[in-house]
Amino acid sequence: MNKEYIVLIPARMQSTRLTDKMVLDIHGVPLIIRTVRQALQSTAKDVIVATDDNKIETICNTYGVKVIMTKKEHPTGTDRLAEAVNKLNLNDNQIVVNVQGDEPLINPEIINNLANFIINQGSDVATIAHKIYTDNEIFNPSIVKVVLDTNSYAMYFSRAPIPYYRDGFGEQLNFNLPLGINFLRHIGMYAYTVKFLKNYNSMPESPLEHVEKLEQLRILYNGHKLSVLVSDIIPEGGVDTLEDLERVRQFFYNREISGKGGY
Repeated sequence: MNKEYIVLIPARMQSTRLTDKMVLDIHGVPLIIRTVRQALQSTAKDVIVATDDNKIETICNTYGVKVIMTKKEHPTGTDRLAEAVNKLNLNDNQIVVNVQGDEPLINPEIINNLANFIINQGSDVATIAHKIYTDNEIFNPSIVKVVLDTNSYAMYFSRAPIPYYRDGFGEQLNFNLPLGINFLRHIGMYAYTVKFLKNYNSMPESPLEHVEKLEQLRILYNGHKLSVLVSDIIPEGGVDTLEDLERVRQFFYNREISGKGGY
């Protein structure tokens, strides 16, 4: 297995909650470029944006960022990366880490950890989760939960509280699950082999992915193993709303006036 890896960043202009968010200004720099700069602090040998939008392409070219154009029709970021790896003519054993374009605060160490995890596991696809403890997170449908088997493979992802703790979800919530089981929040970052990505588009879509609105359920539905790294690093949130945008703008403003660099 090739132990080097690259980062691919899917980036489309359409956003239902925040219009044109990929090119919005964050303390003088477009959001997508902020994400790229964070990814460049990882140990990836290359960072490439995969987009369907000419404006994003132009911005990447202006900032000297590698970019590849893909079709507009892709329903998910993984579908977009599947096209990108074919266009880039990457080796089947190459490891690709998918970093979302709206994650300008992504910790480079998480990227490194996921890449090392999939290499050490010898898996075709891997992702990340972290422990959660509060009822707000467990019962929030915007927060995706995952349950694992004994080998750290995902058994299921859901927006519902899983596992459903029958004896703990009473009037007095008890989150001390028995037998070392944990509530886990899924982080939407993936690592794949190029071979897996090339086969992704041929996988039948799952009815479950449309019900839960979770693309990773297609992988499980088609009988593939998805390794999950349980991380001690809790990532900063991405940019989905105007409030998120202002939070991230303030972060970079504070960081740059203090003269500090990245993580």
